[in-house]
Amino acid sequence: MVRFLGLGLLLLGLLLFPLAVELPYPQHVMILIFLYAMMGLAWNIIGGYAGQVSLGDATYFGIGAYTTAILLRELNLSPWVGMALGALNAVVVSLVLGYPCFRVRGHYFAIATIALNEIVATIFTNWDFVGGAVGIYVPILPESFVNLQFHRSKAPYYYIALGMLILVILLNLWLSRSRLGYYFRAIRANQDAARALGIDITRYKLIAYALTAAITSLGGSFYAMYVLYIDPTSVFAFSISLLVVLVAVLGGVGTVAGPILGSVILISLSEGTRVLLGGTGRALDVAIYGLLVMAISVLQPQGLVAWFRALRQPKAREAKVGRAPS
Repeated sequence: MVRFLGLGLLLLGLLLFPLAVELPYPQHVMILIFLYAMMGLAWNIIGGYAGQVSLGDATYFGIGAYTTAILLRELNLSPWVGMALGALNAVVVSLVLGYPCFRVRGHYFAIATIALNEIVATIFTNWDFVGGAVGIYVPILPESFVNLQFHRSKAPYYYIALGMLILVILLNLWLSRSRLGYYFRAIRANQDAARALGIDITRYKLIAYALTAAITSLGGSFYAMYVLYIDPTSVFAFSISLLVVLVAVLGGVGTVAGPILGSVILISLSEGTRVLLGGTGRALDVAIYGLLVMAISVLQPQGLVAWFRALRQPKAREAKVGRAPS
């Protein structure tokens, strides 16, 4: 009961945040936190539940961004339609990559995701139709929810990003309790045992990867409509893939709260160092990321969520002992 009350108060606080804090920059930071928490939860499906390390999620982030922007520019299609088609494109690419890679073991899949990211980024950098290295500007449309553009305030973007995050949280909660989620965890725990139980290993890895790709693509589509300008270095950067993985690993892979907590810490750290130190603090956030991951790996490999649970357990045991009859 206390947990549900706390979650309700947290949700209420998030809903009231743009009304209490009207400055655009704090709202911008919250939007980035929501965006990376959503993508961290997306990576959590393939990396946390299914146990397959993907290091190229920026591929699908960029596919979503470019699909939405190009369809709007060339065909005047609604950004929401572009989002759906971008997710479909991302799923197709994930299946083409995943099918051969998931049939072998080892680190082939992780290496292949990095290679795919570099290949796609190079193609878009040299493709004149999509603007090449210069990138493209998203057409400016009248302000409306249908056009997914808001020029006077960041609050609508804030609520859309929050809504998308909540939907992805609900999907992760469902997966954690569904038969599909049990299949994913069985594959992560022991592929031979899972196959012996009749689980089609390749099929369920592909399902997990397709879900990750689709959700990450939605994040890229939202980002394109949010900043209204994209280029290969901004949406296909390996740093995006790295940050998505760090968000999940720092918070705790295989948990719903982990990527959210990781996003709050890492995005706040990144934006804080950028504002406080400016150009002199460039890459300082990356160095701190590394130190945090090293510390977590040594002290609590399962992430901050597991660490907080370990801190609560002694208090819970003490409470039980205190209530025990003498």
